[in-house]
Amino acid sequence: MDNQTEIEAAVFRRLLKHLDENKNVQNIDLMNLAGFCRNCLSKWYVAEAQERNVDVSYDKAREFVYGEPYESWKVKHQPKATAQQLAEFNSKMVTGK
Repeated sequence: MDNQTEIEAAVFRRLLKHLDENKNVQNIDLMNLAGFCRNCLSKWYVAEAQERNVDVSYDKAREFVYGEPYESWKVKHQPKATAQQLAEFNSKMVTGK
């Protein structure tokens, strides 16, 4: 690996660590603020693996991103979205902003 790739990999690991240390930050909050969430990272992981002819399932990618099986993480750390969170998310989906 060249330095650029090593740095990018380290940044990605740091992002995952940061998200893991901040489980209170919900995916819907990430979507509302930044337009991506942990599930998006998982989908990007699968897409990049496929580009390199590496077979990675979405479930395995989510386990990598979440640090445990998604369903387990969800039960432990994901409360039901509030009406306000959903309204903000839905308004962005309609307007695209």
